[in-house]
Amino acid sequence: MSVLADQVRRLDAHLDGIIYATITDPSAHPTSEAAAELNTVLQTPRVKDLLRIVKSLSATTGSHAVLPPYQLQSLLTQSSLLSDRPHEELQISQHESDLEWLLVSKAAVQTYGVVLDMLLDQIVPLSDHIWYWDDVLSSPLSTTIYMVQISPAKLWIWVSEVYEDSKAQLRRYTNGSAASTEPEVSQTSSTPTSFGAQWRRFYAIVQSTMSEKSLADVQRRMMSPVALCRAEARGKQAKLKKLREMTASGLGVLIDEGFAFSGTGSDDGRSEGELAMPNSQEWKGVVERSVALMDMMLREFLDLELSTGQMEDKVFAAVAEDALTIQSDEDDQNRPAVVAQRLHALLSDHIHSSTKIARKLTTKNGQPSRLVRYWLPATALLLSSTTILRIFVNRRKEILEWVQDLGSTVRDFWFNWVIEPVRKVVGTIRHDENSEIAIMSRDSLRADRESLERMVVDFAVDRPDPATGVSSMSDSQVAEIRSKVREGDLTTVLRAYERDLRSPFMGTLRGDLVRTLLIQVQKTKVDVEVAMSGIDSLLKSQELVFGFVGLTPGIFVSVGVVRYLLGAFGGRRGYAEKRKAGRCVRVLRNVDRVFSEAGATQASVLSYKDHGLLIAEVHVLRQLAHEVLPVDIEKAFLQDLHDLANVRGVAYQQRALDRIRWAYSKWLNS
Repeated sequence: MSVLADQVRRLDAHLDGIIYATITDPSAHPTSEAAAELNTVLQTPRVKDLLRIVKSLSATTGSHAVLPPYQLQSLLTQSSLLSDRPHEELQISQHESDLEWLLVSKAAVQTYGVVLDMLLDQIVPLSDHIWYWDDVLSSPLSTTIYMVQISPAKLWIWVSEVYEDSKAQLRRYTNGSAASTEPEVSQTSSTPTSFGAQWRRFYAIVQSTMSEKSLADVQRRMMSPVALCRAEARGKQAKLKKLREMTASGLGVLIDEGFAFSGTGSDDGRSEGELAMPNSQEWKGVVERSVALMDMMLREFLDLELSTGQMEDKVFAAVAEDALTIQSDEDDQNRPAVVAQRLHALLSDHIHSSTKIARKLTTKNGQPSRLVRYWLPATALLLSSTTILRIFVNRRKEILEWVQDLGSTVRDFWFNWVIEPVRKVVGTIRHDENSEIAIMSRDSLRADRESLERMVVDFAVDRPDPATGVSSMSDSQVAEIRSKVREGDLTTVLRAYERDLRSPFMGTLRGDLVRTLLIQVQKTKVDVEVAMSGIDSLLKSQELVFGFVGLTPGIFVSVGVVRYLLGAFGGRRGYAEKRKAGRCVRVLRNVDRVFSEAGATQASVLSYKDHGLLIAEVHVLRQLAHEVLPVDIEKAFLQDLHDLANVRGVAYQQRALDRIRWAYSKWLNS
């Protein structure tokens, strides 16, 4: 959907409104006899065909409001308005004449949309070509690269010119020699010219032609090749800018002056509810003038020798003198056929020829083709292709191993650093015993503590005198020793150990000293296990944290690789939206420049050229905003774009531009 599609729908609806106002006019209510006659007319095959074609020509409500040219030509052919009709067939009823006028009016509106689309399709790419030449002229390095790119084409053109000039000189020389030697044919026929002499003559002609070309280019030889390329780039850029201005001027003239019904809202700012319905002769004259305007504009807007003002004056003068617009006030039965024939000529010839000429101008002065721009790297790649292929063939085994190793590495990384940590985290959440973190076995501390208790009790029972100072121990004393050992108190063993230290040799012989030392070693082991148990409990309390810590590197690497791959293959939707938002900002800058550089007319509105440039930028901005803005925001944005493109005055349009900047900055500056 574009601004021009809305314009076509609005004009089509206005034509329907004119017919509806004519039908519902109280003064036009027919009598019973006239109603019977109207009913009879509506039942005729001719009227039925006209109604069917009118319905086909109505602007659709979908995204394609403008019908293609071939379909418009087909519908005009089906209407039988293109063929010469006898004088008897021209005597038709008023109702049939009104239907013919409605048909050609809707066809004219559709053709109007085709012409505007054609102009837009031509003017929008010109900005890219102009930016290309700006890039070429931005630095000597860019100009040098451009010079290398076009050098084969320049050489081919020079060789072709030398060949053509040499062939022309050789033809003149041959004809001149034949004429001068005609009286002596009988004498020279027996001595044919040798091949060597003919070759020397051809070589001399080629050398003479090259010398003439060098003398002709002596002024160009005074400049460096880089300076010549810069001058050529400036010339092509200037022609593209002129073509852009002329196309924008034609676009502005057609939008402002085409189908200028009173109150269409295109230039007076009135809403559709305020449309003033003109009389029949007035709107028919507007249709005729608009068709003539399209015809004259397509003939003149590609004349780059004229300025935009001269082109506009020439077009308006031609429209004023056009035979189609000079009609009497009486209703001529043949006028719809004349309009239809001119529309058919526009669709079949003028639009096609204008598009072809504009495409040739753009191709001649625009950026070079991809073949010209990339012949050097393509040639280098082609020349080195055999070497690259040989390297691949000789190292095929190593390359296959690298690929296999890469695959196994990726697989091991995925399972060991992503799948396994995830499985452990899930097990921790579910309190899976197999997933618990532990630095010692579960029953190790309990077994060592019970062993220490038995060792102390056995030592106290075996050696009651050194341990407790009595000859035998009761059950209560044994129970007390057990409780002290559980609390970590080894006083019984330490007393015996202190006594044996006084006579270590005797203690060693009795074995008490060694026994007490081993008990203390067991006590140290138990203490170490108690400390390890505390650390183990601490780890178990943070088991989920450690699980996520182990999962984090794998997740980060996986996400980074996936984002890189998506970006490499153009799947980064967010990045694409940022680029489109950046383009929206540049388009808004271009709109601001249009207002800054615009020369307002006496009515404080944009000139035709500036209005055409504005429409082109609004067209691009509308297409970009459709992919950037949300659906609910886009509706309000389109209303503001309509205010921006509507010619109500430069001040009103600048306020609309400011409103777009601050109201949609969240999406356009993201």
